[in-house]
Amino acid sequence: MKNNLTLEKLKFPIGKCPKVDDVSKNDLENWIATIEAFPSKIKSLTEKLSVEELNWIYRPKGWNIKQVVHHCADSHINSLIRFKLALTEDVPTIKPYEEQLWAELADGNSDDISSSIQIIEGIHARWVLLLKSLSSTELKRQFFHPANLKISSLEETIGVYAWHCNHHLAHIEQALLHKGQF
Repeated sequence: MKNNLTLEKLKFPIGKCPKVDDVSKNDLENWIATIEAFPSKIKSLTEKLSVEELNWIYRPKGWNIKQVVHHCADSHINSLIRFKLALTEDVPTIKPYEEQLWAELADGNSDDISSSIQIIEGIHARWVLLLKSLSSTELKRQFFHPANLKISSLEETIGVYAWHCNHHLAHIEQALLHKGQF
């Protein structure tokens, strides 16, 4: 493996998602800013990539850059829907999805990432508008995730998705740094 990088470090280049027990106003502001900046950052990283570069992987047996971009569009669509469900229903059970299988579908493995970039831009514009409007009571609203049998609040989920944005930006940077050679 290149530069003695461990598989764990390649899988989680910024570390695993931290658990924050007491979410502060500052945490929320920083996380929302991260989510807001994500579309321009992912677009900037990928807009000039060739098809060859889009097919570079970020770790052995990992996704290639284009799959990471398509996954972010899929994941963030799902997240916006989960937020809306939690805001309009009493602790709804959200629908998990098989992200690894979605990444293998034609739209999740397409060399053309432009539609996923557009989705990310649109979803994030609406998502950030919603996030910035949430009251302290709304931030405490929750949903149930049946895959991990966990109830999550919206405020902690904002932190998870800020991490998710940075996690996948780091994957793309890693693939580019190593030119997909693992």
